[in-house]
Amino acid sequence: MDLAHLPLDFAGLLALAAGLGWASGLRLYATLFVVGVAGNLGWIVLPDGLRLLEHPLVLGAAGLMLVIEFFADKIPLLDSVWDTVHTFIRIPAGAALAAMVFGGQGVEWQTGMALLGGTLAAGTHFTKAGTRAMINASPEPFSNIAASFGEDVVALTGLWLMFAHPWLMLALLLLLVAMIAWLLPRLWRGISGFIRGLSLPRPTPGTNS
Repeated sequence: MDLAHLPLDFAGLLALAAGLGWASGLRLYATLFVVGVAGNLGWIVLPDGLRLLEHPLVLGAAGLMLVIEFFADKIPLLDSVWDTVHTFIRIPAGAALAAMVFGGQGVEWQTGMALLGGTLAAGTHFTKAGTRAMINASPEPFSNIAASFGEDVVALTGLWLMFAHPWLMLALLLLLVAMIAWLLPRLWRGISGFIRGLSLPRPTPGTNS
């Protein structure tokens, strides 16, 4: 399918804004790099507000951070530190990217899309961070690596879908929002219980409970 000649109608713009917000919470630098390269090479037509991503300096910075994140995300505990720091990066970036999609549509649309993109980025980010924290409770590293590669595949698939099949992407995002709303409280309850278990005093050997 030649994505360079697909028109970006309202559904396409909405799928792009929502998809960029969602993907930013999962793989921010991969999102910036892949979308920028695809636009730079003419594989897709980006809205004017996103043309900045095609600039070589932006591509270079995104590519460098992509490589760093690729390895940091696959090392147990370091991935959780990385996620914690990126709480202050992924969510604003998701909001900004979604707003940039509607750059020529007026302040009202940009504000609305910023709220949408930031919310999706936050939901995805906290779900990812919470899942990784639970996985890191296990001493073996392989589940962490498998989860990271799975996230890579999911993010790249979502980036393709939001251009090739915007309506399908929007439908999947609705399902993801419902799943995140169901999963997040359970994840954080599990993490809170694990932390409480670590903080409880352990009985001294030889004493009766």
